[in-house]
Amino acid sequence: MSNFKESYLYSVLNNKCPRCRKGNIYTSSNAYKLGQMTTMNETCPVCGQVTELEVGFFYGTAYVSYALTVAFSVATFVAWWVLIGMSLDDNRFFWWMCTNAILMILMQLLFMRLSRSIWLSWFVSYDPNAKESTEESDK
Repeated sequence: MSNFKESYLYSVLNNKCPRCRKGNIYTSSNAYKLGQMTTMNETCPVCGQVTELEVGFFYGTAYVSYALTVAFSVATFVAWWVLIGMSLDDNRFFWWMCTNAILMILMQLLFMRLSRSIWLSWFVSYDPNAKESTEESDK
């Protein structure tokens, strides 16, 4: 049975290397650490996988980020509708729009990092023996 920390969902949500699912993609695990919030390791510290496969590789993450923000907005809309209700008479819809906008602004760095992790995982295959194969090639 596969280790939970080597699952696809865990590795994507925790910004782990898609090849070995152990090394960190970003130099800092804190998305809100100024100066390092978008700095990525050039290679995975565990298996040596290159994080930017080609120049401009991460331009495609705009599509993933857009999908994440739409899904987040739909989720907050449904939660607001179930918990508070929607009405144009007392401006509840506009309160949701303002609340959703503020939350999306605050979470934009998380969405950006998550979209890069997802995008990279679509182009790099998982190899459970990545670390061993890298060590063998170094010999």
